[in-house]
Amino acid sequence: MAEIRKSACPLNCWDSCGFHVTIDQDRVVKVEGDPSHPITQGKICGRGRMLETRTNSGERVLHPLKKVNGTFQQISWEQALDEIAAELKKIKKTYGSTAVLHSHDYANNGILKNLDQRFFNCYGGVTELYGSLCWGAGIEAQKWDFGNAWSHEPNDIFNSKNIIIWGRNVARTNMHFFEKLLEVKKKGAKIYVIDPLYNATAKLADEYISIKPGMDGLLAAGIIKEILRLGLENREFIEQSTYGFQDLEQLLDTITLEEISEMTEVPCEVMSSLAYVYADKPTATFMGLGMQRYTNGGNTIRLIDALVAVSGNIGIAGGGANYANVQVGQSFAFDELTLAERRQHHRQFSIMKQAEEVRKATDPEIKMIVVTCGNPLTQVPDSEVVRQAFSSVSTLVVVEQFMTDTALMADYVLPTTTAFEEEDLYYSSMYHHYVNYGPKLVSAPGEAQPDLWIWTQLAERLGFGADFAFSREAFLEMTLTPLRDRGITLEKLRAEHTLELPVEKIPWRDHTFQTPSGKYQFTAREKGQNGLLTLAVPDESKWEDPELAEKYPYHLLTIHPMRSNHSQNYHLLTPKPKVKVEIAPNIAEHFALKNGDFVKVWNDRGEIKGVVSILAKAHPNTINIDEGIWREFGGSVNQLTSSRESDNGLGSTLYDCLVNIEKVN
Repeated sequence: MAEIRKSACPLNCWDSCGFHVTIDQDRVVKVEGDPSHPITQGKICGRGRMLETRTNSGERVLHPLKKVNGTFQQISWEQALDEIAAELKKIKKTYGSTAVLHSHDYANNGILKNLDQRFFNCYGGVTELYGSLCWGAGIEAQKWDFGNAWSHEPNDIFNSKNIIIWGRNVARTNMHFFEKLLEVKKKGAKIYVIDPLYNATAKLADEYISIKPGMDGLLAAGIIKEILRLGLENREFIEQSTYGFQDLEQLLDTITLEEISEMTEVPCEVMSSLAYVYADKPTATFMGLGMQRYTNGGNTIRLIDALVAVSGNIGIAGGGANYANVQVGQSFAFDELTLAERRQHHRQFSIMKQAEEVRKATDPEIKMIVVTCGNPLTQVPDSEVVRQAFSSVSTLVVVEQFMTDTALMADYVLPTTTAFEEEDLYYSSMYHHYVNYGPKLVSAPGEAQPDLWIWTQLAERLGFGADFAFSREAFLEMTLTPLRDRGITLEKLRAEHTLELPVEKIPWRDHTFQTPSGKYQFTAREKGQNGLLTLAVPDESKWEDPELAEKYPYHLLTIHPMRSNHSQNYHLLTPKPKVKVEIAPNIAEHFALKNGDFVKVWNDRGEIKGVVSILAKAHPNTINIDEGIWREFGGSVNQLTSSRESDNGLGSTLYDCLVNIEKVN
C-alpha cells in the first residue's frame, strides 16, 4: 500500500525544498512539495520532481565498472575496492599522497557528502581544489567588505520599500523568492530588475534596466556618483561605520557619468533615477551569481556592496546587499566531520584551472583523479583542455549514478545511491536558513552503495578504518554538535523534518563587521593595493582587447538551465535535448536568422552548433546557451569558455566570453 513520507530536496539550489514523497512497494512513485515547510510551502520545481525519474531510471549504474581495453566491464565491489586501494597505497608510497587529485563539486548538498574530505585527509592529504565555478568571487568580495557573506532572512522582504533584482532570474532559479516578490508588489513595493536578458523576473518588474554584460560594477559606480552629487548619501553610516570612503571618492573622480553610460549602455537619467531609489530606504538589493563570473567579478560585487553602503541600506530591516547566506552552513561542525588536521601534506589547484594544473604538475605529477559530486568534463571551463588532462592520468575513479561525460572517461565507475536511498541533512547557503531532514525511503537498485560505505571500505583497506567506525547516525549527530544547546538534535529533526537555524536575520544591524577594521570596508586594508576598488571591465571586451572584440563581437552568457540542475538531468529529458542558441534581436536581424535556423558559435577555444531561438528582448549583441548540456546532445558550451580566474582568484570567468556566430547547413 502506498504511503506518503516527508523528505527534502538534495539539490544545491537556492530553495532547499521540503518534499512529500509517495512510496509504493519500495519504489518512489511521486515527488511533491511539503505544504508544512515554512518557506517552500508545498511548491517545488520541475528539477525536484525529476528526482523520481532519476531514482527509477533504467540508465542507473548498478554495478562497479572497470574499463578494460577501452570497454567497460562489470566487476565485483571487492575487486574494485581492492584495486583502487592498492593503487592509492602504491601512489602514496612512490610519489606521495598529493599525486592524487580529488575533484569535488556540489551536485548533492547533503552534509555527509563531505565525508570524502575526511577520507582524503586521513589518507594523508591530497591535491584539492579551491575556489568555485559558481559563486566564489562574490563570497570572497563580501568577506573583504563585511568580513562575511550574509543575507537577510526571506521574510524581511516584506519590510522593503524598493527591491533591486540585479543579475538574478529568480523565476528560474529561486521560485519561492519569486512568489514573495509577487506578494510584496501587491502590497506596494517597487521592483527593479537589472539584467542583460529580459527574463520572467523582468516581466514582473516596475522597471527593467538592460545592461551590457559584465558592466554591472560600473553601473553601481555611476549610481554612487549620482547619490553623492545629489547629496543623498548616508553620512552618519559612512563616517561612523566605514573604512576607506575617501579611496572610493577619489576613484569616482576619475570617470564621468557620461563615460559610465557609454560603457554600460545605460542612460545617465536611469542612473540618476536609481540614485533616488536607493535613497528612498529601505531598499533591498538581491544579486545573482552570474555578475561575478568575469575577470572583474569580485570588484563588481564590491561596487554593488559599496552602493548599498553609501545609501545607508546596510543593517536595516528591508535592506541589505543580499548575495549569499553562508552563515547557514557555518552552523554545522564541518571541521569535526572532515578532520582537516589529519592531513600531513596538502596541495591546491584552482577549480577553474584544474586541467592545466594536472598537465603541468610536477613534484609530484598527478597519477590519480577521484571525482565526487561533479561532472567536470561538462562543467569545468575550456572543456577540451579538461578532456586532455583527465585522459592523461594513469587512473580516473568516478563515483556516480549515471554514465556522464566524466564517467565515460573513467577507469573505474563506482555506483552510488540517490538521496532517497540514504539518510542525510540538507540546507542552502543562498536563501533560507532552515535545515531539512531527508530519511532513507527506498532500497538502492543493483549494487549501488552510499558514499559513506565506499569510503569506509576503502579506509579499512588503507589502514585507517577506525576513522570511519561510526554509524551514519553518529556522523549526523557529529555535524549537529554546535546546535545541541539550541535544541537542534537529530532526534528532533527526525520528528519535525525542518528546523530553523540560529542565524542573524538582519545582518550587521549593530554595524559591527567581521573585517580587520571592525567596519564596513570600501578598501580592504589587509589586502594592500589589491584591496582598492577599481573601475575594471571584463578581459574579453572592446575596452580591454579591441582586436579580440572585433574578431568575436558577441558576448556569450551560459545561464542555468530550466529543467536540469547544471548537467544532472539532460539524459532524462524528453524530448531528447539539443543545443539552443538564444540570440538578441539585433543579431538575428544582422544575419537574417529566424527561429529554428542551425548556427555555429565559436571562438579560439572551440565551437558549438545549435538551433536558433530569438529572444523577445535582450541587450544588443548578447547570446545565451544554457550550461550543462552533455557531449552526446551537442555540448558542452564550456568548449567556448575560459579557465581564467576572477580578480580575487576564487571565482570563474565563465561569462567573460566573446564569440562569433554564423548560419550553417
